Amino acid sequence: MRLWHTDRVDPEIVRKAPLLSPLDDQTARTLIASMNPSRLERGDVLFHEGDQGDRLYVIAEGKIKLGRSSSDGRENLLAILGPGEMFGELSLFDPGPRTATATAVAETQLVSMGHEQLKEFLAERPGVALTLLGALARRLRRTNDVLADLVFTDVPGRVAKALLDLAGRFGRQVDDGVMVPHDLTQEELAQLVGASRETVNKALADFASRGWLRLEARAVLLLDVDRLTRRAR
Repeated sequence: MRLWHTDRVDPEIVRKAPLLSPLDDQTARTLIASMNPSRLERGDVLFHEGDQGDRLYVIAEGKIKLGRSSSDGRENLLAILGPGEMFGELSLFDPGPRTATATAVAETQLVSMGHEQLKEFLAERPGVALTLLGALARRLRRTNDVLADLVFTDVPGRVAKALLDLAGRFGRQVDDGVMVPHDLTQEELAQLVGASRETVNKALADFASRGWLRLEARAVLLLDVDRLTRRAR
């Protein structure tokens, strides 16, 4: 992990995080300036599952994957997070070991603040604590949806849903459709869906043969969002 200066942070991106979104411009800029900046290369691990958690992070640029490993070495991705999203806030409300490993899947810039600094900040602004609790509630709801999908939705449906979710957060409109630079390997995409790489690749190949998408290097071009949306239901 490399240090860099907060002057290089785009405050408008960082301000999207629930921690900063309720603040006025001056307060937000002051808080950002007080946060610790860092930079990761693809593959760098920020923290491991089981490490003591004492910092909250906001992504200024790049992507972070949060994953867990089973005792037999299998891996599952819980989430892919991008600019303006935060993680590690659970340690504020329930201090303890990290529940996932955080790894950069692209060159990533972060700002962070420690537990004590965050407690002092929230003590002065209790309204922001409610915003953080709302963010945690949305994350729990999302986790419940993922668990339901694992039980009730087949793999192609989960693949379609994952691609649409990635498109909603990282996609950009191009002439042919929606380009989604997800930065994931085939194995990582399979871990995100909760299925084997072979099964996920088969679903992607089927979607491509139908003309719904085109596969790119660590990206996908969605050509027919409507059909993918119907398949995700």
